[in-house]
This record gives sequence, structure tokens and C-alpha cells, in this order.
Amino acid sequence: MNFENGYAIGIDTGGTYTDTVIVKCADSSVVATAKSPTTHHNLSLGLAASLDKALAESGIEPGEVNLVSVSTTLATNAVVENKGAKVGLFIIGSGKVVRLPVVTVRYITGGHKVTGDEYDPLDIESLVDGITDMKGHVDSYAVCSAMSIKNPAHEAIAEKAISMTDPKPVFCSHRISTKAGQKERAATTVLNARLMPVMKEFLEGVGKALDERNLGKLVVVIRGNATSMSMEKAVERAADTFASGPASTAYYGCVYSPAKDALIVDVGGTTTDVTLIRNSKPTIQDSGSIIGDWETHVEAVEMFTVGVGGDSFSRITRSGNLEVGPGRVVPLCMAGDIPLPDKWLGKGNDARLIKIGPAVVENPDDQILVYLAENGPSTFGQIMKGLDMVEMTLGTKLEKLVRVQAVDEVGFTPTDALHVLNKIDIGNREMSVSGAAALGTEFDLNGDEFAEKVLDVTRLKIENAMLEHIVRKEIGGNMAGIVAGRSASPLVRFDVSLNLPIVGIGAAADCLLSEVAEKLHTEAVYPEHHEVGNALGAVRMALDNMNKGSE
Repeated sequence: MNFENGYAIGIDTGGTYTDTVIVKCADSSVVATAKSPTTHHNLSLGLAASLDKALAESGIEPGEVNLVSVSTTLATNAVVENKGAKVGLFIIGSGKVVRLPVVTVRYITGGHKVTGDEYDPLDIESLVDGITDMKGHVDSYAVCSAMSIKNPAHEAIAEKAISMTDPKPVFCSHRISTKAGQKERAATTVLNARLMPVMKEFLEGVGKALDERNLGKLVVVIRGNATSMSMEKAVERAADTFASGPASTAYYGCVYSPAKDALIVDVGGTTTDVTLIRNSKPTIQDSGSIIGDWETHVEAVEMFTVGVGGDSFSRITRSGNLEVGPGRVVPLCMAGDIPLPDKWLGKGNDARLIKIGPAVVENPDDQILVYLAENGPSTFGQIMKGLDMVEMTLGTKLEKLVRVQAVDEVGFTPTDALHVLNKIDIGNREMSVSGAAALGTEFDLNGDEFAEKVLDVTRLKIENAMLEHIVRKEIGGNMAGIVAGRSASPLVRFDVSLNLPIVGIGAAADCLLSEVAEKLHTEAVYPEHHEVGNALGAVRMALDNMNKGSE
């Protein structure tokens, strides 16, 4: 395909916004950009809205588009927020206990030696019993057998046995990883099993939006190791999309950074991702990445992800402490028709408002949805009392409803704090001001002072993430914890400086990173189109890879 003429589109879907960039293939110059809220209940809607805005601005015809490149932080966010499919894990040939994000794990006798010879016969009876116990309780299965990279026979038998009993997806470690290390292969396989429905739903939305606009000529998805793959491969190897967004972030930094070495910081709605470029190249963890708390064999850019962003839930706990993140809520300023926060917003269980979401069905029979239909938006505490439901039970039920956007959780966020201080203007400032005033009384602060307090906590989390990443990379893990935690003790104080610039990406980056950079005695730069930097990085990466391949 000729990439000297025509146009290419970059799309980045994050937890909060979906961004679109259209560039000329010949010189990668930007001709249009757009942002639209990510619609989790139907991802194609937000993606279509962003695409249509960019296409209208550019004035180009679909037939002129030669390439669409897609990146996403949905896999990253799913791990940070502990979301995804419920997985049942079979470990074959090892009784060593593993701690992984699964519903249940069954240890089966079997496995092979390093030579590929059978170590123990596979215990078929125990395998069948395990499948019977898991059926109906899991969404997918993960299978990891000792030395399956030398002989996958026992994994293949387990896969066949599962498919004959339960038609749920099965992920075998030998298809996901070719590296030794059963624990890491198991983690990689489990994450694929967990993330597959997230990625499948996302790419179905992408495909629908592109097909409706005749844009599906050539579509690639960005891997976390800064390469690309087909949409079909992205579903099959969903864990490879972990760090897809950060890979695009890093590539954008490589192209637009004022220095060959830089710290690239992407401030999103749900997370902040920190990546390092050296000599104008992303640093790749080719031996495997740590994803959440788990060591895996997933190749990805070296990065540090912290669960704080523009839409992080900023609440006062029952004990009176201010916490920001890692969960995400709808900012007060973006929540639409809700009561003024000073009428309901408080600490503990009154820190968030629950309202009917965009994906609710008509005449719902769920007791929470019925309660909201009858009483209108209500706090978590009000619902607990109204339904006489214990906190843990309500929390679990709400998590499922939020995931499908049958309900929305609304609360104060750093985005609201920025509105209070007139640093941004993208929503209803009155709601943010009312919320800050209500929460400020808990600390004897006025609204502006409370907003500054929220931003101080947010900046400190981002600062510590930046320092922990670069110190861990350059010096070692032990020092990383000391440097990042230096502000925790009133008895010890030392200053830290960065000897490289910070490149900020994201709509709120300049509002949050400039003070962090000043504190670390460096500069923060915001290249052109930084507010849609991941989408631009995704399309530049794909174009450069295609052009290299054609040379």
C-alpha cells in the first residue's frame, strides 16, 4: 500500500476520553484533532463521535484514508481498577501456591521435564472435577503446565476437556509465552484470560465505527512493546495491549521531545503513566513486565502506572483523611442533572452519589436500580440505609452495575479542583465550587483551599511515580522507595532534582505537571497537540513502521 499519499488516522481510547488525530501520510502533519468522552456501555458511540468531529474538521473523504492505528489504556485501567473476566486457573505439575487475580485455582498432577518427557501422568479425574466445580462460576479458563514450552500435551488435553464441558474461552500458557518460568507464564495467561473480554468488546466497537464510515481498509492495534498487530491478534493476545497507551505516549515523546533523554508523563482521567526515553527511543522491558502486582512475560515499554488522574475519586474517609484515587468517578462538573453537592456531599459513605447510568434498561428489576428510579440520585450511605444492605454487599453489586454503566458514580475529583481554581473550563463550575465548599468544612478550609489540597495530593502521587520509576531504573529498587517516600517522615528531609525534561501529555498535564517540574528543578514542556498525544503517537508509530517495512 502506498503511504506517500492520502491520510492516516490515530485513535486512542482511554478510561475518560477517546481522542482522534488525522495526519497526512506524506509528512505526518496534523490536519485535524478531536476528543469525545469514552462511552463504556457502548464504546463505538464515543469513538464514532470523536471520529466524526475529526473527519468534519479535516474535510477529507473516507476513501482517502489508507491506515487507522488504534491504541488504548483500557487494559491498563482494567488491571489498576481490578476489572475484567472472572478466571479459573489450572496449574499442572506444581503444587507451589501462586497469588494471581483469579476466582479459583486447582493444582493438578502432571507436567513435563525440561527434555519434554512426561514428568507425571496427567490426573484426568482431578482435572474433570475441577472443571465441574468451576463451571458457572468463571468467565474464562487459564491453563499452565510445567515445561509446556517443551511439550504442551497436557495443556492441550486440559483445553479439550474444558471445551467439551464448558464453552467459555480457554487460554493455554504455551500459546501466550515461549519463555521459561511457570509462575510468570501463569500470570501472563491469567491476564490474557481476564483482559480478553475487555479487548473483544473494545475492538468490536472500533470495527463497528470504522465499518460504518468505510474506514476499515487497514487497521492496526498498538502493542505495549511499540509494535503493531491486527485486531484479530489483539483479541487473541489481549495482554499484549497492556501498555498500548504508554507505548504511544513514549513514541510521541521520542518524536516531539526537545531532548534525546526525557521523562514522558501522560496524565489521563484514570491513571498517570510514566515512561522514559533514552537516546530518542522507548526503553522496552523485553524480559517481561510487572503488571499490577504480577511478574509476567509481556513485552512492553518500561513504565510506572499510578492510579491517579483527572477523574480520580477524591474523598474524605470516615477517619477524616483525604484520599485521591485509585478509583475513578464522574466529576461533579460533568455529572449533568444532580442536586447541588452541598446538599448531600460529605465524608465516608456520603462521598459519592449514585445515579442512573446511560445503559440502564427500562423497567429494571434490580433492587438498586428500582431504588434509584423511585428516589433519584442517592449517596452510597442513603442506598445502604434505604435497602438495609451491608456495605460490602452493596459495594459488590454497585461495582457490577458501574462496569456496564447501568449506574454512574459521581464525586469530587482533581478535574473539579481545577474548575474551582479557574484553571480549566469544560463543565459546570458551579457544581465543583459547591462540592469543594462542602468538603472543605471537614478541614476548616474554604473551597479554594480544599481544591488546592486535592491538587497537592494529586501532584505528590504523580511526582512520586515519576521518581520511583526513574530511580528504580537508574539506581535500584531499594532507593526508589526511599526517594518516593521522602515526604512521609517529619524528621528527614532531602531535595531531589531531575536532570532531564518532563514531556507532558494529556488535557490536564500543564495544570498538574508545571509545579511538579519546578519542585524537581527541571522543565516541563507541552509539545503541540499534547492533549491528544497518544493518538498522535499511535499513528506516527504505525506510519513509521509501515514505511520501514516498505523500504
